[in-house]
Amino acid sequence: MENLKKIEHLGIAVEDLKRSEILFQKLTGSAPYKREAVESEGVITSFFRSGPNKIELLAATSEDSPIAKFLKKKGEGIHHVAFAVDDIEQEMIRLQAEGFRVLNEAPKKGADNKLICFLHPKDTNGVLIELCQDIPE
Repeated sequence: MENLKKIEHLGIAVEDLKRSEILFQKLTGSAPYKREAVESEGVITSFFRSGPNKIELLAATSEDSPIAKFLKKKGEGIHHVAFAVDDIEQEMIRLQAEGFRVLNEAPKKGADNKLICFLHPKDTNGVLIELCQDIPE
């Protein structure tokens, strides 16, 4: 059984969302299909499609948000790799049993109609991994 079904999207931290949207529109040849605030994370997201792939631009809405802290420490660039899963709660249990630290105790609502959770980057070669499950509509 395949646990991580596919790369759901790449998350890219940006300083200026409007400027980055123009850049990625030129790069992908299409406009963002969705812009959404996720207040619990202190972020505004903007999603692009490139073929079957998605790119999520992330801009901070407050100075103490995780994205603002990331930008201060590392600057703009890849923030996380997100994987699609069928059952996020089961996947969290499985990965914890494998020794991975999960950064939130329970899945939470994220952007693009997803339940999400993150794995600690110290357990994943320095890469922040996000698990995403579609929320049934």
